[in-house]
Amino acid sequence: MASAPHDPITLQVIHASLQAAATEMFAVLRRTAMSPIIYEVLDAGTAITTARGELVCSGAGIPTFVGALDKAVAHLASSHADTTLPGDVFITNDPSYGGVTHLNDVVIAEPIHIDGVVIAWAASVAHWSDIGGLTAGSMAVDAREIFQEGLRLPAVKLIDAGTPIQGVFDIVRANSRQPDTTLGDLWAQIAAGRRAAKRITAVAKAYGLDAWQMALDAAFDADESRARTGLATLPQGRYSLSAVQDDQSTWTVHVHIKSDRFTVDLRDGPDQIDSPYNTSRDSATIAAQMLFKALCDPTRHASAGSFRPLEILTRPGSLFDPTETAPHGFYFETRIRLLDLLWQCLAPALPNALPAGHFGTIGATVIAGKHPDTGRRSTLVEPQMGGWGATHERDGQSALFSTNHGDTFNCPAEITEARHGIDVRWRQLSAKACGPGLHHGGRGLDTCYAARAPVTVAVGFSRNREPVWGTQGGGAGDCNTVTLTRTSGDTEQVAFASGLELNAGDSIRVETASGGGWGKPAD
Repeated sequence: MASAPHDPITLQVIHASLQAAATEMFAVLRRTAMSPIIYEVLDAGTAITTARGELVCSGAGIPTFVGALDKAVAHLASSHADTTLPGDVFITNDPSYGGVTHLNDVVIAEPIHIDGVVIAWAASVAHWSDIGGLTAGSMAVDAREIFQEGLRLPAVKLIDAGTPIQGVFDIVRANSRQPDTTLGDLWAQIAAGRRAAKRITAVAKAYGLDAWQMALDAAFDADESRARTGLATLPQGRYSLSAVQDDQSTWTVHVHIKSDRFTVDLRDGPDQIDSPYNTSRDSATIAAQMLFKALCDPTRHASAGSFRPLEILTRPGSLFDPTETAPHGFYFETRIRLLDLLWQCLAPALPNALPAGHFGTIGATVIAGKHPDTGRRSTLVEPQMGGWGATHERDGQSALFSTNHGDTFNCPAEITEARHGIDVRWRQLSAKACGPGLHHGGRGLDTCYAARAPVTVAVGFSRNREPVWGTQGGGAGDCNTVTLTRTSGDTEQVAFASGLELNAGDSIRVETASGGGWGKPAD
């Protein structure tokens, strides 16, 4: 006989079943996607939400992507309230319409119905290698409006009651330089959502909707309780920091910690700009959520309950809350710098909880062109790894992904060479000096890519002028550098660039920064 709906064991079984469905969803996406950025790097995320878009649980992947999915579904749920049908699937990538990030990151979401009522959504987000726009790879540093960055999909229906809307698929195909790969990734996300929908429906029918709702409420309350327990251990007060960025602008953040509230105030941030470095309010919220989760409840999964004590304040028209037409192509560099600044703001007050600064960039490296052996178009999209800051207990870790990336990997050299026709001449620990201190920073990574045929390159690297920060008297790390070398012997250093043309034999060398030191060396 089944346990009563109020039985805590039953509630745990329901929630564990949903977690398993989200994990299985991620496995389907990984195994069926066509782009290495998804199936090798795992630049993707999956999640299950409530009917209103509250995060229930997530699969693996990038934690900042998981943070995007509940916000995307909340927009879909509100804009298509009471009009969805079983078998519907929606798509969005526009940050003003639930897309959260930039146009390359495409959200696919499916509402799950029981007796004609939406009880949940299964959603995924993945980085598509090309979505149109000014340059191959769709990340152009000279974009002045979002219209120049590629195809905008403003929360539209993709499949209607199980029937694909062919016109939308045709629009997607027509706006990508790699239409077959793009459609393959799209269908992989659809398949992942369908698998999750099947599992979720079975769970809801097996236990009933009353037990279903009780399980969600219990999980949210438990996650909130853990977050509040962690919040109570933090030193109360108001903390502020202003720091110079690579472009010599100054960013200011404030964090106010009270016994029952953790407030991140970004209203003194800079104005939005007509360059692709804006990040949406939802995206800025994710940076605050990352810090809050790391401080208050770092060892368990996240749900909507995890962030109930968190408050984010932004100013419309700012870099962290831009208007609809602002470009977002390199939003991820702004968000990681924001998280790094919030981290640095609190590090002096939490010396045993927060390490020194890490290499502080996503380090997107995009190399697009025709494969020299097959003639097929391909686009390598690879985030970089670097040095992490030291802690009060040990030296910093070497060659790890950034705070924003979580369960991701580099693209293996064999895949880069076979799928993209690009030689990887070397990948090794950087020889750059580490941040000195009682404990020193970790080492960055030194990677060299060489073109075998003409390619177009785009890169985006923060911490290219202002070095990584140390803490508690520890010394600074160094900076991220990108060097282009032509067959003529000419070299050029870049940090943010797109549309760079390389010929066969030319190379691009990426050296990521080392982490900052912790404590005075004399100690």
